[in-house]
Amino acid sequence: MPDLSSDQENGKNRRAHPRAKLSVPVEMYLQDSDAPLRAATADLSLNGCYIESIFPFPVGSTLELKIQLEGTLLVLATVVTRDPQVGNGIRFEKMLPEDVEELKAFIEAAEKKEE
Repeated sequence: MPDLSSDQENGKNRRAHPRAKLSVPVEMYLQDSDAPLRAATADLSLNGCYIESIFPFPVGSTLELKIQLEGTLLVLATVVTRDPQVGNGIRFEKMLPEDVEELKAFIEAAEKKEE
């Protein structure tokens, strides 16, 4: 699995890829939990997303995500921001190469529709 973490940790905009305003279904599994929490993304990029939730996870939490596009993407992720009663910024850490390609194609198609 490729490492998707950003190398721009000290810059003002730490995102390596811009985020598109896309709402897609996601199932979240907190480490050591079998029960999924279901939500939707508020925005999405190749290396992260924002998930709105009135009960956000603590920063540093490790999550397994199932993101529903054409197929189901499996993602190992880390919570990087927490906004109480609003949601979490999520950084994608690991994803299968074919899932990266599907996500890239999905975001590019969505951006073309907006033009």
